[in-house]
Amino acid sequence: MSRTRMFGTAVAVALAAGALGGVTAAPAHAATDGSFTYHGSKPLASYAPGAVLDTRTIDYHLLGISLPLKVEQILYRTQNAVGAPIANVTSVILPPGKAKAGAALSYQSFYDSLSVADSPSRVIAGNQRFPGGVIANVETTLIAPMLLQGYPVIVPDTEGPTADFAAGPEYGTTTLDSIRAASTAAGTDVNTGTKLALFGYSGGAIGTNWAAALAPSYAPDVNKRLVGASEGGLLVDPAHNLKYVSGAPVWAGVAPMAVAGAARAFGFDVSPYLNAKGTQVMNGVQSDSIAEGLLANPFITWQQMVKPQYADPNSVKPFVDAVNKLNLGQRPSPTTPMFIEQGAGGFWEGTPGNKAGIGAGDGVMIAGDVRTLARQYCASGTPVKYTQPSLLSHVGAAVPWAVSTIGWINDRFAGKATPSSCGSIPAGNSLAPEVYSGS
Repeated sequence: MSRTRMFGTAVAVALAAGALGGVTAAPAHAATDGSFTYHGSKPLASYAPGAVLDTRTIDYHLLGISLPLKVEQILYRTQNAVGAPIANVTSVILPPGKAKAGAALSYQSFYDSLSVADSPSRVIAGNQRFPGGVIANVETTLIAPMLLQGYPVIVPDTEGPTADFAAGPEYGTTTLDSIRAASTAAGTDVNTGTKLALFGYSGGAIGTNWAAALAPSYAPDVNKRLVGASEGGLLVDPAHNLKYVSGAPVWAGVAPMAVAGAARAFGFDVSPYLNAKGTQVMNGVQSDSIAEGLLANPFITWQQMVKPQYADPNSVKPFVDAVNKLNLGQRPSPTTPMFIEQGAGGFWEGTPGNKAGIGAGDGVMIAGDVRTLARQYCASGTPVKYTQPSLLSHVGAAVPWAVSTIGWINDRFAGKATPSSCGSIPAGNSLAPEVYSGS
């Protein structure tokens, strides 16, 4: 049996084992928690962004089962949301057969967690913290078709070493510097001349879009190698999303997680604004995976968590400052072609779509925000293919996006004409900065 068929069979068997509850413990050679950290004496600031600090070769683990697939994990220098140097990890998954010449992918994960234990590098190394680490294995179904075509797949820990959930600028720099690191480390089948495509859904779309937007200024060496970026279920303006998911049965719990992630990333203290319930909620989510956060806080609202004088989120200056830094509409446009899909059937997941200034979304992300962003990109000359399955929710829209992404990415590497929806994308919401309303 070929290595390609062995890998495909192993993926199917491992996923079936997980569905039946037959998760096998990670083998002894994997680190207990999968961690890979910097222990050098040289200051991180003395290294250039993307510099390789250390490497290790491991097996790819799915549901704790070791697959016939090699992974080069790279510890590298990058920077966090406030520009401070950090050491981060990326995983280069090598295809089971011969690698494509001159082409590779960067896949940004939707692990969406406030716990570093759920980061892709640790899950790939065998850590199966429940439920976050186990849920992350679902992404193997998105990566496998690309590996089977021969693409090396780079998977950065987009949230960095402190799990800065939803901190878009950090997602972008960790992604771009992971590509730099993968291009110079040995054994990755990627080099400084390799062409690249970015792809990711939901939390992975955050990394994909921020990387594409920051690349021209932060990493022009990477930007010139990009052939395109595909994403779906995109967070554009967090201030809008806070209002959209407020009180929803499924997605409301993502709001305190996002506030916790922003506070962690930008170093502000939210505690002075919280009431007793808010303090309990915010303390409770500090190490939650997305599944834990959603289950713990259904129907939660901002107003339930804060003191009466802060019922308007814009009366909290650190919040306003943070969400304005995280608003993609206030950032430059990418120069690489974009494929953006955004569902608008959020009613299937219990989120109403009739809130003023917000409109329909997929349950957690807002279609009007994404349309406006796409139109901005078009106006700047970036080719954008935009699709909006209006009857699909966040979970449902991931399926057609994943299927379409394969062909779209293959066409970009093949040099085919780039399709564009520019000129036919309906108008959306304002992405103007939030205004502080306090005294």
